Amino acid sequence: MQKTMKTEALRKALAEHGLTQKDLARKLGVSAQAITNWLKGKDFPRPATLLKLASTLHLSFEQMVQAEDVNRPIVAFRKKGSAKTTNAHINKAKEMGILLKQLVPYLPEQRALRTLISNPSTDYDKLQTAVLQTRNRLGIGEQAILGYESLIGEFRNSGAVLVPVMWGAKHRHENAIHIRLPQEDVTFVLLNLDTRLEDFKFWMAHELAHVYTPALAGSEEGEDYADAFAGALLFPAPCAEACYKTARKKTSNNGVMHALLRCADNHLISLNTVYQQVKQYTKANGMPALVIDENNMHATRNSHTGPLISEALYDPVPPMPDVYIASCEHAFQSDFFRALRQMLQERETGPSYLQQILDMSIHDAKSLYEELRH
Repeated sequence: MQKTMKTEALRKALAEHGLTQKDLARKLGVSAQAITNWLKGKDFPRPATLLKLASTLHLSFEQMVQAEDVNRPIVAFRKKGSAKTTNAHINKAKEMGILLKQLVPYLPEQRALRTLISNPSTDYDKLQTAVLQTRNRLGIGEQAILGYESLIGEFRNSGAVLVPVMWGAKHRHENAIHIRLPQEDVTFVLLNLDTRLEDFKFWMAHELAHVYTPALAGSEEGEDYADAFAGALLFPAPCAEACYKTARKKTSNNGVMHALLRCADNHLISLNTVYQQVKQYTKANGMPALVIDENNMHATRNSHTGPLISEALYDPVPPMPDVYIASCEHAFQSDFFRALRQMLQERETGPSYLQQILDMSIHDAKSLYEELRH
């Protein structure tokens, strides 16, 4: 969880010492923007700077730093373009997290040893090392097609509970929500099955990055790293290199586009993922970039979409509650509904609890509740 400064205490101390933000920046050897970021809660001083700050303003650590609430759920939303997560999104997810605490005692004991990326970095070479290690752990080659099914076990092994949901088409953040309960050391990952295969794979890889880097969850740095990790995991450097060599042989923009699209279709990922990974590859290796119209690329991508995961899993859609629960337990190796069934049998908990933790209609919650109580 990211620490924050007690801004009012800092401002008061500055005034008492007759210092401006620029004066303080000069004394600490940092930029004025750094001070501004601390006061806005966007950043936090490094340990050595924090000690110097305490000495300069004659404040204790407790006077400067906002105490962390270990009971507070940490929420991470999958970013989508320039869309901004609102406070309503965050607060709703945190409320879901508080309710999910009741379910934790009914979950199987979590593994103590988990895979973690200790020094996450978006540096190209370091990122490639991390994703190739992940692929090796999954038992697939560096150029193999990565299916979302291969990622499922990694969540279970890392103390994360997958919760597949069907929320219909979403256009902002709600296709994947990450709720970490730090005190309980459990993470719930809600994944919307009503998404296209290529997007679903990216969101799963993105969420897996959050699971590997719990200290970054809920921060902009964490979102940026998760996006970078997901793209590289789905289409690592060896894939980007092979695709680039093929595309470079084309003599027209359309030829380049179709070469990239062929790579995307072969790997069952989005055209944009392929393009971005090839772009990163050429930049990292000092090679000429591909000439491509990005507007045309995005239009082409939007016209070439795969099936919805829900359509691939269920026929008809939506499934009956028993089929839905069985698929969550078997296809996604999730203990969520087993734990929920036990909780409902032992506690006087009604359908409204399901409505809130799964963000579903009360009608669907009642149907699911009756199946779980059956």
